[in-house]
Amino acid sequence: MATNLNLTLLPDNARRLANLCGRLNEHIQQIEKELAVKIRQRGNVFQLSGAENAVAEGGRLLESLYEATQEGQTLSPNQVHLALQEIQGGEDQLDESAEPSIESLIKTPKGTIKPRSRHQRQYVHSIQRHDINFGIGPAGTGKTYLAVACAVEALIKEQVQRVLLVRPAVEAGEKLGFLPGDLAQKIDPYLRPLYDALYEMLGFEKVGRLIERNVIEVAPLAYMRGRTLNNAFIILDESQNTTTAQMKMFLTRIGFGSTAVITGDVTQIDLPKGERSGLVHVSKVLKDVEGIGFTYFNAKDVVRHRLVQRIVEAYDAYDRQTVTTLNAQGKKSAEDDHD
Repeated sequence: MATNLNLTLLPDNARRLANLCGRLNEHIQQIEKELAVKIRQRGNVFQLSGAENAVAEGGRLLESLYEATQEGQTLSPNQVHLALQEIQGGEDQLDESAEPSIESLIKTPKGTIKPRSRHQRQYVHSIQRHDINFGIGPAGTGKTYLAVACAVEALIKEQVQRVLLVRPAVEAGEKLGFLPGDLAQKIDPYLRPLYDALYEMLGFEKVGRLIERNVIEVAPLAYMRGRTLNNAFIILDESQNTTTAQMKMFLTRIGFGSTAVITGDVTQIDLPKGERSGLVHVSKVLKDVEGIGFTYFNAKDVVRHRLVQRIVEAYDAYDRQTVTTLNAQGKKSAEDDHD
């Protein structure tokens, strides 16, 4: 049912209102398009019209974004997109509240990181409570970023003595050829996303010093064999590209006082044909084991460019349609054989 909402934003500040609306009203147009509402503005008074739920979401969003301008931060279309995701996920929140709890906020030296979706909050909540956690879902959902943030926070609070970032060395659908240097140098390009997250949270120089002191260790999965890791925060990234034997090897390295987070996307497996993914296997083997947390992400959790979310949804829809078609063909073939 169509409805109208008149919203007055206070205080009436021309600079903040311009920041809220964006260049040539691009933020307002972005909100109108995503929520399918019409927004009219006169000064600090906004009139929203459209479906009742969408109008309510739009009102909350404008209030939230206007509050964010109080600190002098210049809003960008990306920030508006992320805020839209939070608002649109409102009906899917955890029972505790629509906002992240104080507990789920992650504090790093470079700022506080806030989980933005229900699954992201579940993920952080699980990491804070379990020794072994799995984050499974598509690219761009914050699996690795939030895991690194939790590791940095644990290190700063001296809950762990070191952080280990681990990744299997599997080429993503292309042959890279010969790479010079030792094994650590060869694996470096695969670990770049982990480095980038560390630099953002700790700063380039501090990360360099911690790596020199082996407080932060970045290593290929092959380096884990034979080790026992105590008082450490260990992240295994891109774990869909582990074999079942590698996954078992990694999980049995976990020692006392350690936390392990294993992330991966089962739709992007780059293992040789016929090789079973350790992540797919372990999600079935350990699903009912007490003390192990599993968080599953979906397209709604994507926090990259809004087109990434649509791309993920399109691939999911295509895969579902393909499975449905194959099942129908198989059923028809079975019926023909029976006849």
